[in-house]
Amino acid sequence: MRNKFKDYPILENKGKSIPIFYPHIPKNAKKSVSKVLSTRWIGQGPLVDLFEKRFSNQFSDDMPVIAVGSGTDALHLAYILGDIKKNDEIICPVFTCTATNIPLLYIGAKIKFADIDPKTLNISIESIERLITKKTKAIVFVNYGGILNNLDKLNQIAKKNKIILIQDAAQSLGAKYKNKSITKYADFTIYSFQAIKHITSGDGGALVVKNKFLEKKGKRIRWFGIDRPKKQGGTWENDIKEVGYKYQLTDLGACLLLDSMKEYKKIKKHRNSIYNTYLKNIIQNNKIQCIKTLDKNADEVMWLFTIISPYKDILQKKLREKNIETNQVHFRNDRYSIFKKFVKNKSFKNMDLIQNKYLVLPMHTKMTIIDAKRVSLEINRILKNI
Repeated sequence: MRNKFKDYPILENKGKSIPIFYPHIPKNAKKSVSKVLSTRWIGQGPLVDLFEKRFSNQFSDDMPVIAVGSGTDALHLAYILGDIKKNDEIICPVFTCTATNIPLLYIGAKIKFADIDPKTLNISIESIERLITKKTKAIVFVNYGGILNNLDKLNQIAKKNKIILIQDAAQSLGAKYKNKSITKYADFTIYSFQAIKHITSGDGGALVVKNKFLEKKGKRIRWFGIDRPKKQGGTWENDIKEVGYKYQLTDLGACLLLDSMKEYKKIKKHRNSIYNTYLKNIIQNNKIQCIKTLDKNADEVMWLFTIISPYKDILQKKLREKNIETNQVHFRNDRYSIFKKFVKNKSFKNMDLIQNKYLVLPMHTKMTIIDAKRVSLEINRILKNI
């Protein structure tokens, strides 16, 4: 019988292996999906509307939400609604998932990469300030691994220079800053529901905007530029006045998200427990540094646990031998050919220092605290013998 998974990396000795990621599937998923399949609405339907309302209430302090097909869709939509045009200068993190920056290529914007803060791996405030010009239209920032940026400082910079703030919160679902949703600290905030995020619809995303005008416009652009409420009402004006896309979430995806949102508190508690177990048990010294949150005002839910070590390659190899999967997850964007024209004669000294030294450890709801202690113990043993 053909092994349909032969081209996918699967750890051996399944019972004792610890994969780096694992999707969180809510306990009622099969029942909910089956219920949706028994209706006529398997594409975008009433459950998408319900999801948007509940997500707004639970995660964005009742700010308007636009559900879309992926986090990348949400980013592209944010850039469009932010009126980013060809040759506008956009300051972006050099270290992030390429999804953050690729939609800017669709538009033809001029990307200005900023260096990282070596303590958090988030975008460097100092680097941002050096890059601002009269042509700067927006700052895009990512909460790497769930660690929040300095949101107060970013808002000060944006207000002073009349710059749009776009927050890629794909890795920081449900985070709060000073007891307010992080969506309150940006003009646009996007979320991702890709397979291995905190909650998932297989793939999906959401964009949080500041007002109803942007919400209505965003929902038209999400569906070819068509006003769906008018269409569903039976009196459809056939004119399309703006270029749109096919960026909608489906009811199949929405049902998974609605079930997962009910389990969010448990997800947050479990992920943060894994994170804190690593912090407590990994012995930090000149051989290893743990990337951790620094801001006491931040209420975070962690997505990644990242270590920095000159022995990264040895650690990854030895951990793999113990059936513990690790990876770098993201790679510096300036090294990709598609971004070369934006980085001529540019240097990123902080990124250079860690580029071959960072490693992401397993973290997901299938892991136990015992698993996290096992990973920590193996890391300590490996480094002790170097």
